[in-house]
Amino acid sequence: MTVHLLLSAGRGPQECAWALTHLLRRLEADATRQGLTIRRVRTVPGERPDTLRSALIRIDGVDTEVFGASWTGTLCWQAPSPYRAGTGRKNWYVVARPCRLDGPTTGFSEDDVDVVACRTGGPGGQHRNKASTAVRATHRPTGTVVVVDTERQFSLNRRIAMQRLRQRLEDGDEAARRDVATDRWRIHDELVRGNPTRVERPEPPPRDSAPVRRSRPLRPRSPR
Repeated sequence: MTVHLLLSAGRGPQECAWALTHLLRRLEADATRQGLTIRRVRTVPGERPDTLRSALIRIDGVDTEVFGASWTGTLCWQAPSPYRAGTGRKNWYVVARPCRLDGPTTGFSEDDVDVVACRTGGPGGQHRNKASTAVRATHRPTGTVVVVDTERQFSLNRRIAMQRLRQRLEDGDEAARRDVATDRWRIHDELVRGNPTRVERPEPPPRDSAPVRRSRPLRPRSPR
């Protein structure tokens, strides 16, 4: 199973882009521990080195939806700013949301189209078709229907119906792709600071080994 997550620093300060890099590494390490495969599909770098304004990642494996849900929402990286030593703020927020990578692509085959001859009504007088030369074409997978009666020959109307049907499906796919892109851009504005669903912190520095006790030589007791 595959899940796509989009991580975004939104309109936050440069520390949020710094936090996103650390959170993404923490997410990748968590995925690896759970036997999942993770890949960075698309990243947008920040203004400073080793920072990211956004990252689109792909996660493959078992129970990816559960894993993705555990990293969905407002994420907080809790650490002092590396850029402004004087600031007291230590919480930097990033939003993570599941998203679709691309819109659908509807395959078109004339074998999937039901074509029925029909007679259309309406004004037209003697120039209106009296025979059943009009065409009603239905694309079975999507239920899309077009009716063509512009020509007096059934074969010509059928050809036009196929062209219009194909174009209508392509237009629908293009609209769906625009919706997918719009949804991804909307995620960048969904960042809510506070009430994070997950808080991550830098790993504490390794502790030094226990100090070796040095025995002090015993001082001779002074005679009483």
